[in-house]
Amino acid sequence: MSTSRPPRPATSSLVVDGQELTVDGRVLCVRISTRRSKLGLTVERDGSLILRAPGACETERAEAFVRESKRWIDDKLRLRDELRPVHPVRSFTDGETYRYLGREYRLLLVDEPGEPVRLSAGRLRLDKATATDVDAARRAVTGWYRHAGTNWAEGRLQPWAARMDVSEPEVTVRDVGRRWGTYRKGRTQNGEMALHWAVFQLPSPLVNYVIAHELAHIRVAGHGPDYWRLLRRAIPECEQLKAELDEMGRRVWLGDVPQGIGPRHSNGE
Repeated sequence: MSTSRPPRPATSSLVVDGQELTVDGRVLCVRISTRRSKLGLTVERDGSLILRAPGACETERAEAFVRESKRWIDDKLRLRDELRPVHPVRSFTDGETYRYLGREYRLLLVDEPGEPVRLSAGRLRLDKATATDVDAARRAVTGWYRHAGTNWAEGRLQPWAARMDVSEPEVTVRDVGRRWGTYRKGRTQNGEMALHWAVFQLPSPLVNYVIAHELAHIRVAGHGPDYWRLLRRAIPECEQLKAELDEMGRRVWLGDVPQGIGPRHSNGE
């Protein structure tokens, strides 16, 4: 008479960095960090879900955590819908308003030598020839924000770095997608902070908040309790500023222009 062997216990699989994990119809992108000991969730500005997991995290554990966090995810997605971006478009015509550090400046088309964009006498001046092509005008105006923002940030980075007791990173101002800023280690000795050019439309306290927010990542990765404790020591009102950034940030210009408009042809006048 033959005897059957007892079944072997199934080996639990591990989540892998970059994989898509589907739990109850929700798709999450997995990000692994060996520095983490706990699981965490992030709802990105585009509504995508990021599951942040420690190394050697079993799939079963990750799925259970996502299910336990269902109410939190629902609340965050509902809040995102309430704060859905309403970013304006710009067509670079006389009288359009552009913000710089919270103040409004009306656009004035000029036929003057010099830089294609400059802020002078309370007006943002744009070269008429450049304005005839919305793509060229967009490049010129966003380039002005990058230049002005870089000059402004470089003068304020060192005091904030000293206040937070971190090394001053290299700073660049550019398009960083749907984020206000990023910090990355390794590219330079003290890392690199990139700020979105559009953030310089906001009032200076909110720009300072974005700078401090990224500097905090030099010491703490992620947005866990340790991170917020550090940021709160530097900016006690950080929660209030975050709420203001969420509300005001959804209304800033991100470079959008009317669709289907190419170069405008002058009638010679």
